[in-house]
Amino acid sequence: MITTFSSREFNQDTGRVKKATEAGPVFITDRGRPAHVLMTFAEYQRVTGKKKNILDLVGMKGAGEIDFEPAKMSSLTKPISDLL
Repeated sequence: MITTFSSREFNQDTGRVKKATEAGPVFITDRGRPAHVLMTFAEYQRVTGKKKNILDLVGMKGAGEIDFEPAKMSSLTKPISDLL
């Protein structure tokens, strides 16, 4: 369901407009023409097809069960003998 609010309505009651995004995208108009679209972040991720990254997965339930072997990074360290 798409809901439409004028810019003035948006400025006067942003809480109501944000709540309306739970039912679907909200069009915000400027002088009667659609100018912006407001949606929940979850809906934005679904629409853009954005995949989760490792930081998103850290808080995921069961994340401790995922096998993860990061590659050893040697370019960031130097032996102590090189520093002396």
